[in-house]
Amino acid sequence: MVAWAGPGPRAADAPPQAAAADAAFLDALTWGATPSAFAQLTAEGRARWLQAQLHPPAESRLPPAAQAQVDALTPPGSLFERAQALDAQAKAFKDIQDPDAKKAAQQAFQAALNMAARNAASVWVLRALYSPDQLRERLTWFWFNRFNVHQGKSTLRAAVGDYLDTAIRPHVLGRFRDLLMASLRHPAMLRYLDNDANAAGRPNENYAREIMELHTMGVGSGYTQGDVEALARILSGVGINMKPETPKLRPEHAADFRRDGLFAFNPNRHDYGDKVFLGTRIQGRGWPEIEEAVDLIARHPATATNVSRALATYFLGQPPDDALVARLAAVFTRSDGDIAAVMEALVREPAFTAERGGAFKDPVRYVFSALRMAYDTRVIRNAGPVLGWLNRLGEGLFNRSTPDGYPLDAAAWSGPGQLATRFEIARQIGSGSAGLFKPTLPDQVEEPAFPVLANGLYFSTLSGTLSAATRAALAQAVSPQDWNTLYLASPEFMR
Repeated sequence: MVAWAGPGPRAADAPPQAAAADAAFLDALTWGATPSAFAQLTAEGRARWLQAQLHPPAESRLPPAAQAQVDALTPPGSLFERAQALDAQAKAFKDIQDPDAKKAAQQAFQAALNMAARNAASVWVLRALYSPDQLRERLTWFWFNRFNVHQGKSTLRAAVGDYLDTAIRPHVLGRFRDLLMASLRHPAMLRYLDNDANAAGRPNENYAREIMELHTMGVGSGYTQGDVEALARILSGVGINMKPETPKLRPEHAADFRRDGLFAFNPNRHDYGDKVFLGTRIQGRGWPEIEEAVDLIARHPATATNVSRALATYFLGQPPDDALVARLAAVFTRSDGDIAAVMEALVREPAFTAERGGAFKDPVRYVFSALRMAYDTRVIRNAGPVLGWLNRLGEGLFNRSTPDGYPLDAAAWSGPGQLATRFEIARQIGSGSAGLFKPTLPDQVEEPAFPVLANGLYFSTLSGTLSAATRAALAQAVSPQDWNTLYLASPEFMR
C-alpha cells in the first residue's frame, strides 16, 4: 500500500525553541493548545495572557454557538423548584395501584433524572472546550474532583449541574474558604455525604471526616477522631429542607434558622453543647459555630500544605518536591487562601516550565485536548460521543462513586487496556465527525465535518517536537484519517 503523502514533519519545519515552550505553557494551563489560542498567547505575551486567565470576568463566557446549546440544555427555574417537582413526581407514582402504570411512572422519573445529569455533563463539555477562560475550566474540573459528589446517589442527578455551576466554578480562582463554604452549603454535597441526616443525638460523621481527610487537611495531618466527632456535632442541623414553609422551631433558638433554596440550618437538629475542635473551644451557639470551624480548617497550616501539593501535582503532572510545596503553602497562608495567588506562584516556579517529558494525560484531558486540536473554534453539536468516550476510559463526568475523586497520578491511566481504548477513540476522532455534529434534536441534519489536526500550529511548532519514531510512524500513514489517528495516538500527544 502506498503511503499517503501527507503532513509529515520536515526538518525545515523545526520550531524555534521559544515557540515550542509557549505551546507547552499553553497546553499546561488549558484543556489543550489550539491554533487560535496559541495565536492569542503569542500576540499578548505570557504575562498579559496569564493575568487574564487568573482574573477572568465573573460571568462565564462562550462563543454564541456554544452558548445557545448551553441555554437549551439548562433547565428553567431554581434547583429548589426542580427538586420540588421531582419530589411531587416521586410521591405520585407511589400511589399508583396498577403495576404497569406504576412501572411506567417510575421509568419516567428515572428518565428525567438521567436527562438532567446528561444535560449537565454536556454543558460541562461545552464550557471546557470553548470557554476562553481555560484556566478557570481546568480548575473547575480539579476542584469538582476534590469536592466530589456522585450522581448515582439518591436524586443527585438533578443537582450535579447546579453544584458545579454555583458551588464550584464561581470560586475556583477565589478564596479557598469561600469554595469550602459553598460546597458545604450545597444540597448535593450534604446529601452525598449524609450530613442531611446529621442531628443532635444522632450524629453522622461522614461529611465531617471527608472535609478533613479529603477536602482540606489530609490524612496524617494531626487531627484526631475526637476532632471528627466534634466537627460532626458542629455540623449537626446543616441539611436540606424540601418544604417551602419554615419548620416549627423551638422558641429559644428560632432566630438561628437559616435557609437558602434547598439548604437549611435547622436549630431543632443542632447540638448546642460546647465543643473542642482542633484545640479550640467552640461555644455552642448555632450557625456561627460552622463559620468558626470553617475558618479554623481553611486557615490551618496542614490545609495550606495539602491543597498546595494537590494543585502542584495536578498542573505539574508529577509529585512536587517538599520545598516547592512549602513555598506555595506560604503564599496560600499569606494571601488567606487566594487560589489565584497560589496558581500564579506555581506558574512562576522553575519546575513549571522545566522539561519534564510530559505527564501522561488523564482521560478527560486527553479527549478534550484532542477535540480542541481537531476542531479549534468550531463548536460541536452533540456532546454525547464525548461522554461515551470518557465513560469507556473510566473517567466519566459525575461518575466517581467514592468521595476521593479520580486519581491524579499518571500510573492510574497508563495501563494496556486504557491505551487500547485510547487508540480506538483516536481512530474515531481522527477519521471523521464521529457523531459530534449530529444535533440531538429530531429532524436535524448532521453537519459535514472533518478534523484538521495538520493545522498551522502543527506545522509551525508541534511537528518539531516529535520524536524520530513518531515521525517515522506518521510517514507511513496511508490517508488523512490514518495520519490523524496515528498523531492522536502518539506518545507525544498522550502527554
